[in-house]
Amino acid sequence: MSGPLVQILDGNTFVVSDDRGDIEASLTDPTGLFSFDTRFLSKWVLTIDGQKLNPLSMDDLNYFETRFFLVPGTGTVYVDSKLSVIRQRAVGNGFHEELTILNHEDQPVELTVRIDAECDFADLFEVKDALEKKGTYETSVDSGELVLGYKRETFGRRTKISSSSPGRIDEHGITFELRIDPHGKWTTELDVVTALLLSGVTHERTKHDTNGRRRKSVMETNLERWLEEAPRVECDWDSLKSTYRRSLVDLAALRFSPPIAGGRSLPAAGLPWFMTMFGRDSIFTSLQALPFTPELAATTLRALGDWQGTRVDDFRDEDPGRILHELRYGELPAFEERPHSPYFGTADATPLYVVLLDEYERWTGDTRLVRDVEQEARAALNWIDEYADLMGNGYISYKRRNEETGLENQCWKDSWDSISYRDGRLPGFPRATCELQGYAFDAKMRGARLARRVWKDTTLADRLEKEAAALKRRFNRDFWVEDGEYFALALDPDGNQVDALSSNNGHLLWSGIVDKSKAKAVARHLLGPRLFSGWGVRTLAGGEARYNPIGYHVGTVWPFDTSFIAWGLRRYGFKEEAAQLAAGILDAAEFFEGRLPEAFGGYERSVTRYPVQYPTACSPQAWSTGAPLLLLRTMLGLEPIGEHLVIDPALPAGIGHLEVLDIPGCWGRVDAFARGRVDVRSGRGLRPQLGSTTAMQSERSR
Repeated sequence: MSGPLVQILDGNTFVVSDDRGDIEASLTDPTGLFSFDTRFLSKWVLTIDGQKLNPLSMDDLNYFETRFFLVPGTGTVYVDSKLSVIRQRAVGNGFHEELTILNHEDQPVELTVRIDAECDFADLFEVKDALEKKGTYETSVDSGELVLGYKRETFGRRTKISSSSPGRIDEHGITFELRIDPHGKWTTELDVVTALLLSGVTHERTKHDTNGRRRKSVMETNLERWLEEAPRVECDWDSLKSTYRRSLVDLAALRFSPPIAGGRSLPAAGLPWFMTMFGRDSIFTSLQALPFTPELAATTLRALGDWQGTRVDDFRDEDPGRILHELRYGELPAFEERPHSPYFGTADATPLYVVLLDEYERWTGDTRLVRDVEQEARAALNWIDEYADLMGNGYISYKRRNEETGLENQCWKDSWDSISYRDGRLPGFPRATCELQGYAFDAKMRGARLARRVWKDTTLADRLEKEAAALKRRFNRDFWVEDGEYFALALDPDGNQVDALSSNNGHLLWSGIVDKSKAKAVARHLLGPRLFSGWGVRTLAGGEARYNPIGYHVGTVWPFDTSFIAWGLRRYGFKEEAAQLAAGILDAAEFFEGRLPEAFGGYERSVTRYPVQYPTACSPQAWSTGAPLLLLRTMLGLEPIGEHLVIDPALPAGIGHLEVLDIPGCWGRVDAFARGRVDVRSGRGLRPQLGSTTAMQSERSR
């Protein structure tokens, strides 16, 4: 490997190469062309006269496109090359690469240019394990194309490689014998096209325009339209504007159209290992993005409804009504070597499905979709009581039924050691984590609203409201840690409190399950020195036995987590505290050039001048990409009330003047204006003095 990895992506198709543009897959460098959980290209190496090239620079043109500037090797530190090479690559249905060689001499040159290509067709889960393949490989040269294939019973994958310029194609690549005139150039366009055989997903070409003219590609036009349709943000803090744009662009990059979605898109979870539909991640991201790109929520609701559980299946942890956790398309799940086709092993996605449905209807007024997925929503509500109460105590709890490959922790903190007592011991199973009860409460309250407003079922609405009230009473009694004045992380199988202090308390505020009398104590912990690092809220409080500032779920800061905590603080009236959390995360985003990673270190801000990188964080990652969007909503206090959008701003003073223009919803398009007045340095805010609390209405789309 010559240098850092370079990544470009389009939905669940992505290319990882070195800084020369070469792909040489290995256990230490998992590079390649990936699509639908399969590596379609494991080797793609350019040489001139048998020598690899040296990188000069790289242009990050778009999320789907990059350009490499290279020179042939000289064998010395000093580079005085008479040739230069440009590789411009765009991903989509494989990738399109334009290769240009420039001759800077006043004499003609004769060159042998070679592209070596190989495909191992590794399942994404095989990439690091180098498992032996059980199918057969096929290689052929057909009509000027190199065709590489793999087949195992009914599972088939194929890669087709072609060039616009004539070359000698063999089973291992393409060779070009060139003569370039003085100060001349030679160009060819290479296409690598992926195909899923016997699955109905085949491609004849890449998404990029390959006619050689420099007009905009379909993907460039699509991105421009995506950005134009989203609300526009103007403010005095340039970093916030760039972070907002980065979030929109990364959301565009992560849009994934599963075959069942009819060409519509939902958010894939994150690059590189989670570029597929994840129920919980897609729901959280759709909630974050709802005021800006509500169409993501609509597709998420329909697609997850289509894949909802219909039977009891222990291998997949499936129940009737349960919302899937993960959907995979690779070889291993196809032959049930891994339970990802689909896998249902999370306990949070199901109640959150109802939460998203209600929030979507409140924002957009789209009652048709609510009626279309009524049976799915009812089944999700039924799952909470019929299948999720494993301990018979009225709480959602989880225990994997697939003991070999199922998820051990089926909450959002799904790593093995994320749920612990203060002293670091791990509880047994089943486990009832606190935030799951909040989600269940919220789902019942929102389900009641939908039943009464849209489904016209007052009997169901009354029952759900009574169940929610009873759940709230029990929860505030059973989970409250009296000596610490916070809510326990979970209940163990004996009903005892798993008493570590964690960021989950903030999700409880967001769900509304916390008694008002306890909310102030919870907020104090969330902004206190054990949980709040100054950059964001730690997943586990400092001082707990398992606390580790770079532990995946035991001390790192997750931007998505902090964004929902801030939203929860707003729900209980802690506007200035929410602004303080928003300021920390948005400050961190500036250090990450606007792209918040999955997680970063939980070190105290007073001892680090910048947020500390977490070594294996996904980036971009959907719900981290959505965090700045939710924080904008939270700081502005945007809430749909009937056919109107209400604004109640509390902005950090450093933001200055903020405008969010053309916010879409059932009201048409609305503009929101505010000025930063909260002093987040001292933690003592100044009450906003804006004249009206109602957003300025415009009739542009009425």
